[in-house]
Amino acid sequence: MKRIALSIISLAALASFGAAAQEGTLKKIKDSGAITIGHRDASVPLSYYDDKQQPIGYAMDLCAKIVDAVKADLKMPAIKVNYQLVTSANRIPLMANGTIDLECGSTTNNVARQEQVWFTMTHFVTANRWVAKKSANIHSLADLKGKTIVSTAGTTNIKQITEINAAQNLGMNIISANGHPEAFQMVETGRAVAFVMDDIILAGLAAQSRTPGDYAISEVGLSVEPYGIMLRKDDKAFKAVADKAMTEVYKSGQINAIWDKWFTKPVPPKGINMNLPMTAAFKKVVAKPTDSGDPKAYE
Repeated sequence: MKRIALSIISLAALASFGAAAQEGTLKKIKDSGAITIGHRDASVPLSYYDDKQQPIGYAMDLCAKIVDAVKADLKMPAIKVNYQLVTSANRIPLMANGTIDLECGSTTNNVARQEQVWFTMTHFVTANRWVAKKSANIHSLADLKGKTIVSTAGTTNIKQITEINAAQNLGMNIISANGHPEAFQMVETGRAVAFVMDDIILAGLAAQSRTPGDYAISEVGLSVEPYGIMLRKDDKAFKAVADKAMTEVYKSGQINAIWDKWFTKPVPPKGINMNLPMTAAFKKVVAKPTDSGDPKAYE
């Protein structure tokens, strides 16, 4: 009888634990009265600091829409929004361990990462390219043979260029940087001949440099990179709220004004203009929102 009672208690405890796990992020936010947004410091114009060290950008605006949806879903209009700076190297661990609830930056959604985290609807489609000084005359992968190149630690970009280097026997010396600005500075100062990264990040860094006209971004694209806002894995309820919010932004046309604000007009703090109309690949996402991590879905 005692064993039966203990079994019933154990089953009840497991059921309670399962229910709590299913409630996930929404319960965490409801209980704490706060949501924590992970952001970047230099992914212009997606997620970066303004001159007052406040996180701003295209991805941040989209995350604000998700936060509004969470407030409505929980009927808690006064939810506090906290901000947590993340890097390429720590963003996934900080999501997995519960430090951040949304990661609003320039993170590629791919099948491998979906084993650790989930993503809401794709919010940008970019390509992996490199930036180099025009004077270096780097026009193809062959031109990089035997050269020192840099990429940012913890990114899909450094993984891919390492694989290409080995497969094509290019003999490149690949070094890693702690952040995008550090990597770009290595090209500026001649410590590396090229910086391999997503083209939108490279465009933003070149535009902010002292001599933007000195740099060229490769016409060669090494891969297609869909960006997604990260969520915790297996949190279906929270993902449903986020997906609905993103889909509404796309279907209502709100995305057009948000895109223009960050990609076709001068952005703070330096007033640079990316001069980037909405791409054909992203227009397809707007018409048919997807969270696919398969690059072929964006062709």
